Amino acid sequence: MEKNKTYLDKLLTNKDFRKKFDQEYQNLCIAEQIAQVRHHAHLTQSDLAKRIHTTKSAISRYESASYNKYGITLLVKIAKACGTDLKIKFGTSRRLKPSSRFATA
Repeated sequence: MEKNKTYLDKLLTNKDFRKKFDQEYQNLCIAEQIAQVRHHAHLTQSDLAKRIHTTKSAISRYESASYNKYGITLLVKIAKACGTDLKIKFGTSRRLKPSSRFATA
């Protein structure tokens, strides 16, 4: 039985749209994880801002899907302030072909 394609499924076949969609989805995931660790640590945005020496509005931006300037230093500060560790994981996408430049024999 073939699945009916949604409008999003059709849009995702466009290479440019897919690339932008994946970037936005990644930003959304990071923002959501920041909010989750903050909530888990029972911190308000103001509490977290004080711990990492920034403003509540900055924390609000970091928890927004439209923010895209995350740096490792910032994410480490947030993780430590929330009593957790930052773990970065690389994974392969089914859509990507491995680069021969990095291929191992």
